[in-house]
Amino acid sequence: MQTMIGVIGGSGIYEIDGLEDARWQAVESPWGKPSDEILNGSLNGIKMAFLPRHGRGHVHSPSTVPYRANIDALKRLGVSDIISVSACGSFREEMAPGDFVIVDQFIDRTFAREKSFFGSGCVGHVSVAHPTCGRLGAACLEAAQAAGVKVHEGGTYLAMEGPQFSSIAESRMYRESWGCDVIGMTNMPEAKLAREAEICYASVAMITDYDSWHPEHGAVDINAIIKVLTGNAEKARTLVKGLPERLGEARKTCPHGCDHALEFAIMTAPEARDPALVAKLDAVAGRVL
Repeated sequence: MQTMIGVIGGSGIYEIDGLEDARWQAVESPWGKPSDEILNGSLNGIKMAFLPRHGRGHVHSPSTVPYRANIDALKRLGVSDIISVSACGSFREEMAPGDFVIVDQFIDRTFAREKSFFGSGCVGHVSVAHPTCGRLGAACLEAAQAAGVKVHEGGTYLAMEGPQFSSIAESRMYRESWGCDVIGMTNMPEAKLAREAEICYASVAMITDYDSWHPEHGAVDINAIIKVLTGNAEKARTLVKGLPERLGEARKTCPHGCDHALEFAIMTAPEARDPALVAKLDAVAGRVL
């Protein structure tokens, strides 16, 4: 299997630089229309695909991003590894605006989104005890360090529904009682769906602010966020450029089992499966179905 890196760009990241033979491609999905066309190309000989999570022009809110269609479309293109790049707030003094965090855990507080490809007619359960891929996260960490980015290894991401930012009481609870490190609105159910699709997933969270818990920073300021986002976007593009050499062209089996997550996940007996749902799962779960 060949490596194909898929980058899902969040706020401020609407393209990646340096792609050879780059072209925007529309990909049809039975799960709806993806956020946008997907930019295909190669970087240092490695195939790459870029999908702007919110669409060019930032047309999708965190709640309306078509997460299932996005993951399905990347799977159909042959993506083996997904790098999520997204903006976030920080609950830790030492994790300052402008820093990056390689997220390794999530607390999912979203409630208005479809969170699984499976359901009535074809029931499936995958493990998200370790929701990100350690191998892929390590490559992102190395690429960030090589790019001169101040990066933190590991962190718990609180996924909120949004689109409003946290109240002070919520921010203090997430920080003090729940032990979260950063907060954002888009990595869930994205990480869960990537696991169901047997695609390795790593989350690079770009800190823009201190949320609302910090006594010296007060409420989240959109103008300040946008200013930090601009600087973070350039750092993120440099990080992405460093991934091909670290992942290599030949794609070996994931040592953490991400690419075989469905091995024993489907519970519904073959004769009881809904043919219509099975047909929609052709890309995501075709290997086991």
